[in-house]
Amino acid sequence: MTNGYLFREYIGAQSTGVQFSDVPINTKLSFHFILAFAIDYTPVNQKPTPTPTNGVFSPFWDTAALTPAAVAAIKKAHPNVAVMAGIGGDSVQDIVKAVFTPNSIDSWVDNAATSLERLITQYDLDGVDVDYEHFAANADVNTFVECIGRLLTRLKQRIPRLTTSIAPFEDDTVQRYYIPLYKKYSGVIDLVNFQFYGYGANTDVPTYVMFYDKQAANYPGGKVLASFKTGDTTGLISPDQGISAAKELQRQNKLPGLFIWSADSSKKSSYGFKYEIEGQQIIANH
Repeated sequence: MTNGYLFREYIGAQSTGVQFSDVPINTKLSFHFILAFAIDYTPVNQKPTPTPTNGVFSPFWDTAALTPAAVAAIKKAHPNVAVMAGIGGDSVQDIVKAVFTPNSIDSWVDNAATSLERLITQYDLDGVDVDYEHFAANADVNTFVECIGRLLTRLKQRIPRLTTSIAPFEDDTVQRYYIPLYKKYSGVIDLVNFQFYGYGANTDVPTYVMFYDKQAANYPGGKVLASFKTGDTTGLISPDQGISAAKELQRQNKLPGLFIWSADSSKKSSYGFKYEIEGQQIIANH
C-alpha cells in the first residue's frame, strides 16, 4: 500500500449550521466533503416517527446550509474539492436508528438508483459513501451484499465519474455485512472509510497500526483510509492519537488517505478546525 493525497470529511449531520467554507482546505490534495446523510426514510416533518421507504433516499443533512448552490460555490472556489453523499448513517436525526430495511433486492435497488441519481444531479455530487450501521431482522447478509453491490454497479455504469466508498467499523454484526460485500463487489468500491475512531482511548500508535493492518487484510487491495473524530471522544481515540497514528502509517508508506468525523463537531469544539489543518498537512506533505 502506498501513501496518497486524499483527505475526506463528513459534514452536515448535526445541524450546527456549518458551511463548506468554514472548513480550511489545503490546495495540495484531493478534498472530499461527505454530506451526512441521505437516508431512505420518510422526512421527519411528515409523520410522528420517520419510517423506511425501501430505497427512496432523501437528504437529511443540514439542507439549509449545505445547498446545491453551496456545493457549486465551494467547488468553483476550490477545484480540488469533490462532494459526496453518505447514505444510511447511525440515525434519522437522532429520532430513530437508520435501519437497512429492503422489501426486496430488486425493488430496493431500483428505488435507490433512481432517487440517488436525482440527488446526484440536483447537488452535482461526485460520489456515494455507504454507511449503514443497523440492519433489519429480515435483511440477511446476502440481501445487503446484493442491494449495495448492484446499486454501486448501476450508479457507476450510468455515471462513471462517481467515487464510491464503504464505511464499516469494528463490530461483528457490521463486519459480517461489509466484508462479504467487499469480497464480491470490490471492483465497484473505490475506498474504505474505516471508522478507526470506534476503538478505545487506550489505543496507542503501535496498536492503531496493528488495527489498521488487520482491516487492510479484511479489505484486501482496498484503499483503507485512516480516521479519527473530533468533538466528544470520551473513551475513544482522541484527535491527537489519530494524528500521531496517521504520521506513523505515512512513515510506513501505507496511508492512502485520511478522514475526519466531523466538520460539525469541529465547529462546535473549542479548538475549531485545528485537526483538519494538521491532518491535511500530513497528507499534502508526504
